[in-house]
Parts: sequence; structure tokens; C-alpha cells
Amino acid sequence: MSPLPSPPPEPPGTGRVHSLDLISTLVAVLRGADGTVQFANAALENTLGLSRRTLEGADFASFFTDPALLQTALAGARGKDFSALRYEASLKRLHQDPVPVHVSVADAEQAGEILVELWPLEQQARQDREERLRDQAQAHKELIRNLAHEIKNPLGGIRGAAQLLEMELESRELAEYAQVIIHEADRLQSLVDRLLAPHRHPHLVSDVNIHEVCERVRALVLLEYPQGLTILRDYDTSIPEFRGDRAQIIQAMLNIVQNAAQALCERMLQGVAEITLRTRVVRQVTFGRQRYRLALELHVIDNGPGVPEAIKERIFYPLVSGRDGGSGLGLTLAQTFVQQHRGLIECDSVPGRTDFRILIPLP
Repeated sequence: MSPLPSPPPEPPGTGRVHSLDLISTLVAVLRGADGTVQFANAALENTLGLSRRTLEGADFASFFTDPALLQTALAGARGKDFSALRYEASLKRLHQDPVPVHVSVADAEQAGEILVELWPLEQQARQDREERLRDQAQAHKELIRNLAHEIKNPLGGIRGAAQLLEMELESRELAEYAQVIIHEADRLQSLVDRLLAPHRHPHLVSDVNIHEVCERVRALVLLEYPQGLTILRDYDTSIPEFRGDRAQIIQAMLNIVQNAAQALCERMLQGVAEITLRTRVVRQVTFGRQRYRLALELHVIDNGPGVPEAIKERIFYPLVSGRDGGSGLGLTLAQTFVQQHRGLIECDSVPGRTDFRILIPLP
């Protein structure tokens, strides 16, 4: 019996190609002799709007607004003038404005090759902001959870004492004061329960259809605000289902849409209040310091007055609210539920247009 033929060898550099495609940094491997592109990773393809086949063999310096900067850096690399050189430049993009980037030029592992890494400055700033927000959110969650536990025990004692006091009081007026204490204790207990909610319930995973979620939330909010509010649909029906906790996704989205509706009360009186639910698929997107091949992009857009400037940077913090009587927990819980799906919520707000953008990885 003849032996089975051995599998064909992988093309040279296949492992490197695969690993560089998984990172969010823009990477080009250049031929040291002339600066032409030997390899461009997926992140660089996506930013330039050009395919890898188009990029390979091209003069990489021609993709910069000032090619001389890279040409000088490559000459220094060939002459071994430095081990690594960093500078800032602008990278051209197809049918778009140039993007400012931080450039690093260094020798590659293989002889005769030069590695060029680029970090878009805007993307770097956004990633730093995302990381800071995650760290702050985690610190606030721990603080609030510990505080809520500390409040629960004395709160129960206050309520119990007020009930006993009410039974002993003969004066109806004084008994009403005891009722006030009981009602306020119940209100605070409800607040504490909401603070602890994300940590109490198990994560129930199933297939989630985001458009079923949108329609459920839309129906609930229109029942609450039947007059003067229009909720528009702008769906990409090709979006696949994903694994997640359906109840948490519904609650997160409901909190955001209700928040938008509450900001539109004055416009509802005029009959011009609008909320748009928009779903899209984004490809090769980076958030949370990780690159995803596909992600759900869900927008909740309203034409309200916008987020007050004083709290714009703190709207996801616990107990921060721009509305009189608001608990300041709706957006905090929404961010927590989305983060439990490895996702992120961002907000872009100006008077007349507030856009909450939810990103969740897709399979």
C-alpha cells in the first residue's frame, strides 16, 4: 500500500501574513532596496480603501501627502542610521480626506525588508478614550456595588422600625409621617436593587435577532408615548443573529430609546419628535483594543436638544442625569449590559441630533 501524499507546503510567510492580519495596527512590509510594498495587512487595506493586490509592488511613499518623509526614513534604515524611527505624517485615502498617522520605521525580521507600522492618531485617541471609559466604568461599578450593599442593611432596619412605630401611634397625622418614611425607604430599596441588577442575574445566552429586539423596543416606547413621536426604521436585514442575552440587549436598547424619548417631550407637543433606529454591519472594526472581522452597528438617533455640555463626558457614569427626576442609571446599565457582550456604546451629540452608537461583535 503506497503512503499517502504529504500536504503541499504553505507559501512562504503565510504564518506572518495571518498574524499581521489579526492586529488593528496598520502594517506594511517594504522591500528595503526600493521601498515597494511586499505585504499590506487587512487594517491598512481597509484604511486606504485599496486591495492588497493593488498595494503590492507599489511605491509606499506615494500613499503619503509628503512622500519625502518616508523616503528619508527608508534611506536611513538602509544605511543602518537607526534601529527604529518614529514621526508623524498624513496618509492618503481613496475618496476621503487624508488621515494623520504616527509612523514607525524599523528593520523587519527577514533580511532586505523594512517594517512600517502606522497608528491613526484619531483612532489612537478613540482607543485611549474607550480604555479610560472602561476602567472608569469598572471602578464606578465596584464603588456602587459596595455602597449599595452597605445601604441595604440599615435601610431594612429603618423600614422595620417605621412599621413598628406606625402600629404604636394613635395620631393619624403622626402615622402618616411614618408612612412617608416607609415609602421613601421602599424607593431607596428599589434604587439599590437597580444598582445591583447587573451583578445578580445570570447571563442567559441564546440566538439574538437584533431586528426583533428593535421592534420590541419600538412597540414598548410607542405605547408609552402614543402622541407626537415617530420612530423610524432603517434596517439592514442581512445582519445575522448572534449569541447573547436577549433580555439584556432589550433592556439596554430600551434604556437608550426611552432616554431619547424623554428628551423629546417638548418636540412631541409640536408633533415633530423623531427617533431613528438604524442597523448596519461594519467590517474590520476595532474597539476595546481588539479588531473584529464583523460587528453590529446599531444607532439610536433623535432630533432633540442634545446632551447638556456639562455632563457630555460623564453620561455613562452612575447617578449622572441631565433630566430633573432622573435616576442616572439607565445609560449606566445599558453600557454594562453591552460590555458584557464584548461591545461598546458611544455617544455623539449636538443640538438637534444625538446619536447613540452600539457596537457588538458578530460571528
